Amino acid sequence: MGLDRVLIVPAGDPWQKSDRKVSPAFHRLEMCRLAIDGVKGLEVEDLETRRDGPTFTIDTLEAFPPDEDLVLIVGSDAATGLATWHRWEDILERATIAVAPRPGPDMGDAVGLVWIEMAPLEVSSTEIRARASQGLPFRFLVTGPVYEYITAHDLYANPPGRDMVGGLNSSEYSS
Repeated sequence: MGLDRVLIVPAGDPWQKSDRKVSPAFHRLEMCRLAIDGVKGLEVEDLETRRDGPTFTIDTLEAFPPDEDLVLIVGSDAATGLATWHRWEDILERATIAVAPRPGPDMGDAVGLVWIEMAPLEVSSTEIRARASQGLPFRFLVTGPVYEYITAHDLYANPPGRDMVGGLNSSEYSS
């Protein structure tokens, strides 16, 4: 897409998940840093994790200079819910929305979106958390440093699908 750089921006307080507990932002931020360490062109931006209260995509986009051309890259699974996002019409005005293929609902020919030509990624954070919480192998779904971080901090040890951080001893993980 000819982008100068790609920022990975973990949500601070994801408002659409307010009905459940999520992993603390500092853990998600660090896992993003570990996942892209050494990958040219990718940077982690902590803008949302530093913001108090619920984090909205439009607020993040508006934090950049108004004359900067922005491209918001989302998976097709997230793009299907775009119309439920806070000030979604403003998001469409502020940034080009680039959509990466993901398993899930087909978006058809949604107007105003740029489709990224790539193979769908068949992995999800939900699957990683579920596998970790059940003691199932998940090492092949994340980079080595992220795997070590998850096990060292005993993350995702609660029942599957709960987006929670817990206390399962890392020796109980299968690999």
